[in-house]
Order: sequence, then structure tokens, then C-alpha cells
Amino acid sequence: MTQTQHHQVGKPLANLSLDLDNEWAYLKTHEDPIWESYPSYLDVVVPRILHVLERRKLQITVFIVGQDAALEHNREALAQIARAGHEIGNHSLRHEPWLHLFSEQELEQELAEAEQHIQAATGQRPTGFRGPGYSQSSTMLRVLARRGYNYDASSLPSFIGPIARAYYFATGQFNAEQRERLNRLFGSWKDGLRPLKPYRWRFDGISLLEMPVTTFPGFRIPIHLSYVMYLAGFSTSLAQIYFNTALRMCRLFGVEPSILLHPLDFLGGEDVPRLRFFPSMGMTREKKIAVVERCLDSLTHLFDVRSVGDHAAIVATRKNLMEVEPSS
Repeated sequence: MTQTQHHQVGKPLANLSLDLDNEWAYLKTHEDPIWESYPSYLDVVVPRILHVLERRKLQITVFIVGQDAALEHNREALAQIARAGHEIGNHSLRHEPWLHLFSEQELEQELAEAEQHIQAATGQRPTGFRGPGYSQSSTMLRVLARRGYNYDASSLPSFIGPIARAYYFATGQFNAEQRERLNRLFGSWKDGLRPLKPYRWRFDGISLLEMPVTTFPGFRIPIHLSYVMYLAGFSTSLAQIYFNTALRMCRLFGVEPSILLHPLDFLGGEDVPRLRFFPSMGMTREKKIAVVERCLDSLTHLFDVRSVGDHAAIVATRKNLMEVEPSS
């Protein structure tokens, strides 16, 4: 019996994913020139992540950046993820949160090169995509559908994008050109009006399933672990109450949550001193991993947790799925 066929009786579905952003990707978004040497913490963080997941017998989706898969020193860490049975997704080639500015030809090349490197490193060709910084466009959706992707997972239906973007601008050294390029990082306030539940993009003969990253029902505030970790920097009890309340609201409103992890949820400032400027990086690795474990325990207590691909395969069989036409 496959994981897709098996269902925990009495529990609604949820999915869990990890955007495997590397140290260089965070530095690049911050316009720190050190990124060009591609510093990596994958050999440190991947075993930690796999250990936490294995203890809970969770198989999730890991969205991998093609550039990391292209570098030999990352290959073993990425191969470990595939050997553990996790779904491999595409998180772009160069982790540039301005993919919405790319032409159709540029996007074709971006995806093709990322797929090639990711498949070589993991043995899996990705059929799911998440744009860095939740970058998305109708052109991207068209290219994904043409390349045979089963789903996109780049939507973050939240009003908080402009606030998060303002934080990045306040903590980095950006000129006018760079600010213009990043003017849609984390999306706009209009993204808060998008559906929380999975839906199907349909336009110009294109059909593609969207699996949104879940935000707090009603309030549309992010609930993925980076935001929970930010609260934990003030109070771990408050962070846990917030996350548990969000999950129960999901059950109340019939939302099957899509919960997102990042490597920094498993790393303390002592692990990557160059990233101490990020929220929650003043916390130790032990404290952060404890927060993650409590959140995952709450999630698995309330929901039947799958990979995004498994969840998407089930959603795709449902009738009367909402259809949406992109605005750009």
C-alpha cells in the first residue's frame, strides 16, 4: 500500500515541505558579495533535519536549489534526502526572488538547468515547484505546465509581504536598481486575497494545480515555522500557543494545512555567524529544534501529514476544485 493510498482514519490531510535555501542564497538576497563563493551548511543541517523527520516517520517534500545540486560538495547531503524517501521539488536554479521579471525563454532555461542538476544529484526529476520568495507569474505557470509539473506551491496568501520586504530593505545595503528588482519579494498585500485551499490555475488552455502555503485562517498571518520561530525568540510558550491555535482554526475552517520549514529553523547563530542578522538567529540550535519538534508533534497529532506531491495527487482527483485565472 502506497503512502498516497494509506490514510489515517479520522484525521484530515496536511502536507509538510522544506525550502532548502543555502547560506549563499540568504546572503545573495541580502546583497552580500560573499554569496559568490557559495558557502554551504547543507552537510551540517541536512542530517539534523532528516533525524527530526525520521523520528516521526515523516516523508515530506524538499524543494532544492539547482545551483546547490550542481556543486560536488553538496551532492552527498542531497543524496541523503532522496535515500530517505522524501519527494524532491524544484526551488529554481539560482534562487532569485525576481523570477516574475524573467522572460518565458529565461524561465525555460532556469527550470531545465535546475531539473538537470537536481536529477543528477538525487535521482528524481522534480514535478513540483516553489518560487524563491514566493515569486510567481502567469508566464511561470505556463512554463511549469508545459514542462509537465503536477503542481506549483509558490502562493503565500498573506498581507504581510510588504512588511517582510521592508525588513529586508532596512537590514541590507540596497541601491535603487536592487530595490526595484526586489519590489515584489514576498509578494504584495493583494496576495492576502488569494484562496487558502488548493485550487487550479486555468487560463489560455493551461491547467495547473496550486498548493498554497497556509496562513492563519481569517487573519492571513503566516504560520510557517520561520514566523513561529520569530515569536519563540520572545516566548516559546507564546509561539506554541500561536501555532496550535492556527492548526485548530484550520480544522475548524476545513483547511488542510501546507506547513513550510526552512534550514534556519534547525540552525543557531553559532552555526552560521554570517546570518546572525536574520530574525531568530540569536537562538541556539537546541532551542530552535525543540520548537520545531513540538510544532511537528502538534501537526501530526491533528493531521495526517504527507508530502506536497502526495497531497496534491489526492486533491487533483476532487471534483468542483476552484479555478482561478492569474492577474499577471
